[in-house]
Amino acid sequence: MQELLDRSIDTKHQSFSEVIQSYYQLTKPRIIPLLLIVTAAAMWLASDGATDPVLFLVTVIGGMLAAASAQTMNCIYDRDIDYAMERTRNRPIPSGRVKPLHAGIFATVLAILSFTTLFVFTNLLAALLAMAGIGFYMWIYTHLLKRHTTQNIVIGGAAGAIPALVGWAAVTNSLSIEAWVLFAIVFIWTPPHFWALSLMIKDDYAKVGIPMLPVVEGEVATAQQIWIYTLLLIPTTLLLVYPLGASGIIYGICAIGLGGIFVREAWKLLQAPTDKSVAKSMFKYSILYMMLLCTAVVVDSLPQTQSAISLLLK
Repeated sequence: MQELLDRSIDTKHQSFSEVIQSYYQLTKPRIIPLLLIVTAAAMWLASDGATDPVLFLVTVIGGMLAAASAQTMNCIYDRDIDYAMERTRNRPIPSGRVKPLHAGIFATVLAILSFTTLFVFTNLLAALLAMAGIGFYMWIYTHLLKRHTTQNIVIGGAAGAIPALVGWAAVTNSLSIEAWVLFAIVFIWTPPHFWALSLMIKDDYAKVGIPMLPVVEGEVATAQQIWIYTLLLIPTTLLLVYPLGASGIIYGICAIGLGGIFVREAWKLLQAPTDKSVAKSMFKYSILYMMLLCTAVVVDSLPQTQSAISLLLK
């Protein structure tokens, strides 16, 4: 079937803007902003709220290019299951708008640009970490785990957590315990986030034989795992406050408040694991949670925030 699909590709009738749009869609652009927010939080925390604007810009560009490369490679590898699933059939490769070979060249160029940008304007460690993120996402998650184990998203979550390390390394050219705690936060957050999505589209995964947890173990077991990981997430976020002391009271209050809502969403799902509307609510909130938590890291790290808190406590 795939050979027939590849042979049927015809891009002659696409306009230039349509071609650009197709390659843009290969990068799954809706995923990238969340990865960049994690990078930004790491940079602000590492620099005590005084991140150099130019350094921030080039790091974000380098990270964006790396993420785009990884997502494009994923589209190439998963083109068979994308064609089989209704919700992904119109993606550029299964729909025939982009040839796999051309997509591969595009992904390679993006990876080279990412490495070059980070190496030249930040440091070698940040550049190598970005490449490790691409490699882990493509070979460990997509190739080794996704189609073979229910723990695919648990282990594969490391790929989404690597931007935290890239951001920290770009500022300090090192990796401290604080950087690894940020990594752990994203790592532990990923299973509840992605399993909530998996509950929503369980039938699609079952159709193409992807052993996501809801497909193999069922909705109840998945909701239970989401509950456990959510409970682990909250104390992990507070490690930045105590014992590390990397973040202060503003972040701490936000982490507790946002975490409380996360626990509530996970509890609701635990009570109604087959209700896709509840899973959707959990999934949407998980995205908002990570965005707001990273924003809290940034705001708390600002010198103006620390000065205001010092004045209030006098």
